[in-house]
Amino acid sequence: MAFGFEDAIKVKNKNAVIGEVKCYSPTFGDLLFGRDPVEIAKIYEKCGCVAISYITASSFRGDLKTLKKICNEVSLPVLRKDFVKSKEDIEKTCESEAKALLLIVRILKEKTPEFIDICFEHEIEPVVEIFNERDLNFAKNTKIVLINNRDIFNPYDVSIERTTRIAPKVSKTKISGSGINKIEDLHILKFVDAVLIGTSFMLAEKTEDFVRSFVEAKL
Repeated sequence: MAFGFEDAIKVKNKNAVIGEVKCYSPTFGDLLFGRDPVEIAKIYEKCGCVAISYITASSFRGDLKTLKKICNEVSLPVLRKDFVKSKEDIEKTCESEAKALLLIVRILKEKTPEFIDICFEHEIEPVVEIFNERDLNFAKNTKIVLINNRDIFNPYDVSIERTTRIAPKVSKTKISGSGINKIEDLHILKFVDAVLIGTSFMLAEKTEDFVRSFVEAKL
C-alpha cells in the first residue's frame, strides 16, 4: 500500500530533501518574516525538494487552511506535522489532501499502532516519529520512520547523533529531521533515505540558493 510519499523520497538522482514550511519556532520565534507559506513551498518545489512538510500546530502558528492551499498549489506530496492525538486529526488530514501524517510515539505511545492502521484506511501515509530505541516497539506496522534529533519536550536538546545511533536499528524507510544546518550534516546522514529540514531553510537569507545547495550537494 503506497500513497506517493514514500516513493517520492526514494529518488536516485539527487539528495532526498524534504523542505519544511515552519511559521514559528519555540527557539527562534517568527520564521515567516512576512512571507507567504505557500510561496515558500513553491520555492522548495522549484529547488528540487522531493516533498513538503508543513506544521499545522497552533503553537507553531500553522493551520489546516494553509495546509490545504499548499497541497493544492504544489505537485509534491505534503506531510502534515502536528501533535496528533485523535482520530479526528486523521480525518481532517484526509480532507486537506495531504499525502502523509506525522504520528509521534512519545505522544500516542501504545495507541500508535492503531493510529497507523487508521491512516492506511484513510489512504494517508503514516510517518512515525521516534526519539529513542524504545519507540521502535510502537512502529512495527509503519513503512516510514522519522528520527527526530530534537527532544520535543526540550527544544534546546538537539543532536544529529541521535540518528547515527538509532538508524542502524531501523529496518523501515528512514528520515532524519531537526538540527540539520549545513552540507556537512548530509555527509554524516547519507545512510538515511531522506532528511527533513525546516528552521535553517526558513532562516536562510537567500532561500532558493540555500535549499538548492542541499538538494544538489555531492555526497
